[in-house]
Amino acid sequence: MDNAVVMTMGALHEGHAALVRAARKQVGRDGRVAVTVFVNPLQFGAGEDLERYPRSLDEDVRLAGEMGADVVFAPSAEEMYPNGEPLVRLSAGPMGAGFEGASRPGHFDGMLTVVAKLLHITDPDYAFFGEKDAQQLAIVRRMVADLDFDVEVVGVPTAREEDGLALSSRNRFLSDTERGQALALSKALFAGRDAGAQGAKAVRSAAADALDGASGVTLDYLALIDPDSFTEAPDDFRGEAVLAVAAKVGSTRLIDNVRIIVR
Repeated sequence: MDNAVVMTMGALHEGHAALVRAARKQVGRDGRVAVTVFVNPLQFGAGEDLERYPRSLDEDVRLAGEMGADVVFAPSAEEMYPNGEPLVRLSAGPMGAGFEGASRPGHFDGMLTVVAKLLHITDPDYAFFGEKDAQQLAIVRRMVADLDFDVEVVGVPTAREEDGLALSSRNRFLSDTERGQALALSKALFAGRDAGAQGAKAVRSAAADALDGASGVTLDYLALIDPDSFTEAPDDFRGEAVLAVAAKVGSTRLIDNVRIIVR
């Protein structure tokens, strides 16, 4: 019997459902799918939204069951870190230094530390992560390979609304006006993807042009990334790449990305 885990910070939505469905398909009817719900304080830096992060455990448990999970593991911070914040943590190294890591110092070290703990606790054959958090997925895969974790990491495509907005637990913080403004992010990514046949420079230019002057959007980064090293792709790059964006819409920070073929 195979086991799978889907790690979340709660506030479950259709994006999480896609992960659970993929996990259930992988392990079959007789396998076990566990969903973890834990808002990990190690992933939040000074001034970030740890206290504001949505928490809805009763609803999450109900939804996880409807999504097809067999068990929900929802520990407290005291249970996960009984001796206080751990003195020894995993480091994301160079892969965690740029992009989200540059904007959120220490975020990926905290993420890897809790992912490693949850992998030990749940002991899965498969761990499912969303491709929306592309840097997280790349770093987790590298940790599993470098540290010999006996688990297969599976990426699941980003779930989107019909208008293209990537599903996120933080979307609930957007006003109606801000939600409309947030569509600029996916539109820019799609414009870049459509320019893939013209090369890396064209991808960057098309995405930047689509985002230029977008109302209510404060850009953090827009980058074409080599998915293996998670570094900026050079202008002569060819092959599969990740076009990623991070921005604040109002006071809410959003991330999104698309995988594209650069020719």
